[in-house]
Amino acid sequence: MMSRFIKFFILSILFANSSFSQRAQAFYAELGGTGLIFSVKYDTRFKSEKKGIGAQLGLGYFGSDDVNILTIPAQINWLLGKGPNYFEVGAGATYLSGDGDFLNDEFDQLIGTLTFGYRRQPLDGGFTWKISLTPLFAEGVFWPYFGGVGVGYSF
Repeated sequence: MMSRFIKFFILSILFANSSFSQRAQAFYAELGGTGLIFSVKYDTRFKSEKKGIGAQLGLGYFGSDDVNILTIPAQINWLLGKGPNYFEVGAGATYLSGDGDFLNDEFDQLIGTLTFGYRRQPLDGGFTWKISLTPLFAEGVFWPYFGGVGVGYSF
């Protein structure tokens, strides 16, 4: 099952890169955030501007002797403000799959995500970074104070 999602992720990135080649784009790594532990993400705007509405898709993994977790975060987001400083607002979901001794079972779950944060993204591209509050919610669970920090490159 995990290999299907990895193939879907790679094909989505390739499609997005060819379809949105004239759009503002960024790749970054994030600790915490919508990928939960650690993830790499592709972010694109739907217009050629650095601000406005866009989307992100990521892939995260955590593995040890006791647990293996795969995450696939996806969000629609909006960058507000005047570059290079933006307020980021987003909503989406993260697919979570894994197994672990402490769980005594395999699991698959979809978690709702929100993003409220600051993103520094230069107008001419280059090093970008972000910090955000990313509330997470699922059936019977709400974590309002989860957050993330990311660094990457925009073009």
